[in-house]
Amino acid sequence: MSWLTDFVRPKIQALLGQPAPEIPIDLWVKCPKCEQMIFHRELQENFRVCPFCSYHMHLSPLERFNFLFDDAQYHILPLEKTHDDPLQFKDSKKYTDRLKEYRAKTKQIDVLAVAVGDIGEQKTVVSVMDFNFMGGSMGVFVGHAFYEAADKAVKQNLPFVVVTASGGARMQEGILSLMQMPKTVMAVEKLAEAHLPYIVVLTDPTMGGVSASFAMLGDVAIAEAGALIGFAGLRVIEETIKQKLPPEFQRSEFLKDHGMLDSVVHRKDLKKTLGKVLSVLCGALVAPEKAVRT
Repeated sequence: MSWLTDFVRPKIQALLGQPAPEIPIDLWVKCPKCEQMIFHRELQENFRVCPFCSYHMHLSPLERFNFLFDDAQYHILPLEKTHDDPLQFKDSKKYTDRLKEYRAKTKQIDVLAVAVGDIGEQKTVVSVMDFNFMGGSMGVFVGHAFYEAADKAVKQNLPFVVVTASGGARMQEGILSLMQMPKTVMAVEKLAEAHLPYIVVLTDPTMGGVSASFAMLGDVAIAEAGALIGFAGLRVIEETIKQKLPPEFQRSEFLKDHGMLDSVVHRKDLKKTLGKVLSVLCGALVAPEKAVRT
């Protein structure tokens, strides 16, 4: 039960003198941060950013692609499947059963999805992580898909953009998940050797093994407003250093002020910002020997 059924419907019924029609509960979304109720259409028109507190809600890969690519036109890159359960892991339920549940819920094979299309008229390879799929955790599939996407960019001489959203490595794949960290770094090195722009868009949250590998290696590092970015959690760090940290610690604005990010951008301005960055960086593709990488 909710305020829609407990309060709104009886009020409408009393006003009309007849039973109120069923109100679909998905017409409204509750902001996780300020807890305000937002009309679904208003939220979509605002790029799933809360109009009251500017909290940036999670987006699925398809929502990201539709938002970032020109005229929402793009081609999904088919990705090679990896072994679903290399360690035959089981806790309260089988790992394979968990994967089936999340695949049914998100309509994604795994965390990472890749597409090719134009951003500001510049053809670009874009990889997007889905936090709704097991917290965006990085397993063998993510490492393999990231490497495959970077290889596609190199072969087609295209810039590479990745949108991160992850809690870290996937515990169900143990050491194999940690091995994806150097694998993704190798993929970034391939882009560097080819003098191709590599841009990272960090969203809330980007933590653990993802932040410790490919997420912090971009030629340009852009973050959405208010994104949580770091390796270990705030409490762990405080207990280790025996110090109280500021409340905004690990938020994108704090990191930018301390030189770890190039820009913090509101989601509504992200596509325009990426278009400008790509137009500048891709000018170097004509003369790769003059391209400068950090």
